[in-house]
Amino acid sequence: MRLSLHTDYALRMLIVLGARQGEVVNVAEIADSFGISRHHLMRVAQRLRDGGFVETTRGNGGGVRLARAPAEITIGDVVRTTETDFSLVACFAPDGQCRIIPVCALRGVLAEAMAAFLAVLDGTCLEDLLVSRPSLLAALGMAEDVGAG
Repeated sequence: MRLSLHTDYALRMLIVLGARQGEVVNVAEIADSFGISRHHLMRVAQRLRDGGFVETTRGNGGGVRLARAPAEITIGDVVRTTETDFSLVACFAPDGQCRIIPVCALRGVLAEAMAAFLAVLDGTCLEDLLVSRPSLLAALGMAEDVGAG
């Protein structure tokens, strides 16, 4: 399984928001801290908002913040929200085109592997990734504000 860049950016955004829990953070600041496209990150923020993971505000002082506590956000839920295709191989696709589908054992093995992958992500919440908030913020060049987690 390979996660899309969209999912990678979504997870990075959530880590920043978790590290700065309770704060409204400007999308441009997050994009700049990772050296990624602001436009792309805006689309990621919209997807996370639609999934109920973040709240967004517009205008002066606007940005994004977590809509739920980090302990309530599982990485599995985020991945399912941001990934559009879990078809590891052609036979997983709705219109799977493979001659041996009816007799292939590989499909079952790959389905089991995918389920195990998602089970690990389901057992991990955002809070688990925030072991050292000050170190995360320092690595990103973001000063920890008073009152941040």
